Amino acid sequence: MKKKYIAVIFVSGWLLMGCTHQPEKGPTKNEIQIDTLKVFPLEKSRVEKQSSLPGELLPFERVEIHPKITGYIKQLKVDIGAVVKKGQVLTLIDAPEFESRYEEASGKIQSSKAKYESSLDTYSRILNASRTPGVISPNELKRAQNQMLADSGDYQAAKFSSSSYKQVGNYLVITAPFNGIITQRNVNEGAYVGIPNEKPILVIEDNSRLRLRVAVPEALTGVSIKDNKVNFSTKASPNQLSEAVFVRKAGSIEADTRTEIWEFEVNNESNAHKPGAFANVILTIYRDQDSFVVPFSAIVTTLEKKFVIKVIKNSTRWVDVTQGLNLSDKTEIFGSFNVGDTIVLKGNEELKANKKVAVRF
Repeated sequence: MKKKYIAVIFVSGWLLMGCTHQPEKGPTKNEIQIDTLKVFPLEKSRVEKQSSLPGELLPFERVEIHPKITGYIKQLKVDIGAVVKKGQVLTLIDAPEFESRYEEASGKIQSSKAKYESSLDTYSRILNASRTPGVISPNELKRAQNQMLADSGDYQAAKFSSSSYKQVGNYLVITAPFNGIITQRNVNEGAYVGIPNEKPILVIEDNSRLRLRVAVPEALTGVSIKDNKVNFSTKASPNQLSEAVFVRKAGSIEADTRTEIWEFEVNNESNAHKPGAFANVILTIYRDQDSFVVPFSAIVTTLEKKFVIKVIKNSTRWVDVTQGLNLSDKTEIFGSFNVGDTIVLKGNEELKANKKVAVRF
């Protein structure tokens, strides 16, 4: 009986231990799930890229020639394509009415000069006689002086008038203002010219040098051009790259296009390029200072803003960014950052701010 009693107690104890064994606990609903995110340290680097923009070739100098006075084309010494030198006679204008007025003005000079010299002589004689008391009355001396001054004024006015006609007469001979080529001829000999708002009789251009003008988008106006040079091609020579040197900026953003005009200079002594042609301009641009760059996947774009997700003490923060130059696999960003900040490699809008996370590089 005693052995049987001990066996019953042993079996009962074993069953009791089996009933009290608890299984391992799984995660409860109240426990926080911590995501592990792939991150990278934010760094600065040199931003340099190649960009292509449209441009336009323009003559270095261009003048539309309009006659100063009305008249008839007497001689036309040039035609389109003619290469001319500065000071070379281009055309002669015949203006009979003007020539008559010039002769009339020249005659008035002679008349007023003779009158002035006569009154001056009379005044000198009366002045000398007045030095003897009682010979010349003060009123007579004054009248002689006034007449002399009036005749002097008429003589000076006649000289100015004649000089003006002579100056205008120089416009009867039209000369080239600079070395260039005649690109337009809109009249023939015998044509009546000098009418307001008419076409220019000739157009001359200096094409030995060309201006290459490029409308640069506002976002790129803060960059610099590598070596201050660009390459370009035209539709006439699509496989030929030519070089242009950067010379100036407009210094103002056009409100309508949000662009700034940049101008380059092209050596065209061989006449390889034609003014008016459109060009495809290849620029190698860079920032003067290093910038923050991140992979494209790090930037989150919503309807309201662009941001990246920064991790501070295992907690996420949304940081607004402004995007700059796009490189091949990265993009330039501007915002409130420091070198070494921890940035989420693949950001998304569902990863809310102030969320506890674990990170791995």
